[in-house]
Amino acid sequence: MKDRMLGLVSLRDVSAEEAVPLIKKVLNDESIQVRSMAVFALGLKQTDECYPLLLDILTNEPDYGIRADAAGALGYLEDPRALEPLVRAFYEDTDWLVRFSAAVSLGNLKDPRAYDALIQALGSDEVVLHQAAIAALGEIKAIEAVDHILRFAQADDWLVRQRLAEALGNLPTPKSLSALKYLEKDSHPQVAEAARLGLQKLAV
Repeated sequence: MKDRMLGLVSLRDVSAEEAVPLIKKVLNDESIQVRSMAVFALGLKQTDECYPLLLDILTNEPDYGIRADAAGALGYLEDPRALEPLVRAFYEDTDWLVRFSAAVSLGNLKDPRAYDALIQALGSDEVVLHQAAIAALGEIKAIEAVDHILRFAQADDWLVRQRLAEALGNLPTPKSLSALKYLEKDSHPQVAEAARLGLQKLAV
């Protein structure tokens, strides 16, 4: 297993055309770790084969961790075709980790059509989904989401507040400015710093 993992790491310096046939050989490896690395590598070494391979894994793979890896890798591809499968995974997958990866990747795609799914994620019971959805709404520059995300300004989880500050920096509205000034006084230094950076972005 160690040899195969080292082999995958060494593909960093190999062209995508050379790397993908080698990655495909270990996609069904008996080691979950090797498979996870291989799926992740498909998002970084991009050829025409990667999208259908990742789509198949996202749709048919029984292991939720590998499905989550596929959802994440689809975001790296930045292929607009991935929008519908990722939205479907977000709505239908039974595991929160897959839904989290799908929400993050919807932000990576920067496609405004992800808006409805991301707004729905804000109502989830999973705090990590709030983090991913708020960040993604900032990525897709969904100005109309500002009212929806401002209710997280006093979230117990500081990472949620940090993601909110980062997202507001991409959403230039008067409410965003007010919220960032409030978050600048946050008790957590990383939240306060994110708010300061957001205010700088909006001042440009």
